[in-house]
Amino acid sequence: SNATVGASGGWCQGLDIPNELFLALGLVSLVENLLVVAAILKNRNLHSPTYYFICCLAVSDMLVSISNLAEMLFMLLLEHGVLVMRPSLVRHMDSVIDTLICSSVVSSLSFLGVIAVDRYITIFYALRYHSIMTLQRAVVTMASVWLASTVSSTVLITYYHSNTVLLCLIGFFLFMLVLMLVLYIHMFALARHHLHSISRQQKPPTAHRGGILKGAVTLTILLGVFFICWGPFFFHLILIVTCPTNPFCTCFFSYFNLFLI
Repeated sequence: SNATVGASGGWCQGLDIPNELFLALGLVSLVENLLVVAAILKNRNLHSPTYYFICCLAVSDMLVSISNLAEMLFMLLLEHGVLVMRPSLVRHMDSVIDTLICSSVVSSLSFLGVIAVDRYITIFYALRYHSIMTLQRAVVTMASVWLASTVSSTVLITYYHSNTVLLCLIGFFLFMLVLMLVLYIHMFALARHHLHSISRQQKPPTAHRGGILKGAVTLTILLGVFFICWGPFFFHLILIVTCPTNPFCTCFFSYFNLFLI
């Protein structure tokens, strides 16, 4: 029994992630997303609603990097005594940074959903795409996402102790996951149907298993990476709501920094 408790206690100590790793990943992510934004802004051929949405997604992820870098530098300066601030001001700065991080997270998820919808319209309403997704509607969509993300993140950080607020955030993640799943699977099914139709019309009929397999792999990677990256963080929130004092949940909470990575 003592050995079991000791092993469990060691497992529950979590994983010590050095601040330097957070800083390095933040810098890499910042540079990568800056390159995406610069490429879209510089190339006139990419000045379309689809690429504007991708640009907004890059800006959202870039804000995560900037917020992460600011928080790490802020903590390091405080720990080494370089920066001296009153506890109330430290809490205020922490709330501001958390709000910025939360806003970028919500906007990032939102733009992933918007991009999925935009691609869906491109495929299923190709002839009417330019009349459906006009530049004005794209601008309204982008502005609405940023406004909603800012307001919702402010409410979330202000009332983060409320389970209702956490449930809303969890529900939002699940909604985006289901939306992307349904849209991309439908798009893959259409592509598969077209490949079969082309195969039947050719003489002799040719198999397009390679194209179907490539589409399936792409779809699996897209949704798999999305779920793997976001799943543990939101599973953490689910456990906060459902079992905050359970020993297993408490152990899971100790790995929060890993989920941030």
